[in-house]
Amino acid sequence: VQLVESGGGLVQPGGSLTLSCEGSGFTFEKYAMIWYRQAPGKERELVAAINDFGSSRKYSDSVKGRFTISRDNDKRSVYLEMNNLKQEDTAVYSCGASFSYFNPRPEHWGEGTQVTVSS
Repeated sequence: VQLVESGGGLVQPGGSLTLSCEGSGFTFEKYAMIWYRQAPGKERELVAAINDFGSSRKYSDSVKGRFTISRDNDKRSVYLEMNNLKQEDTAVYSCGASFSYFNPRPEHWGEGTQVTVSS
């Protein structure tokens, strides 16, 4: 089982990035997919989640209206489009695969990708 994130990097405030996470070794289309983030000294935060069919999405209040989660089951991938980035969005972003969408507890995790928002 593997989840591999990509797309992180350094971006200026107000800029955009799109993260990708590709899964392998498990039945991707049967899992809800979750994006989390963790900043230094802070607890891990659920950023966005999408159900197995991609028909339902939810977001943390801190990113609602700026981030969009999507998935492509044929490509076994989930994406996080991040717009109007702020310095407080700086964190390691990880994806998780969870049987439960309503109470996510990922059975599988990626290692994460760093996103740094700075001028």
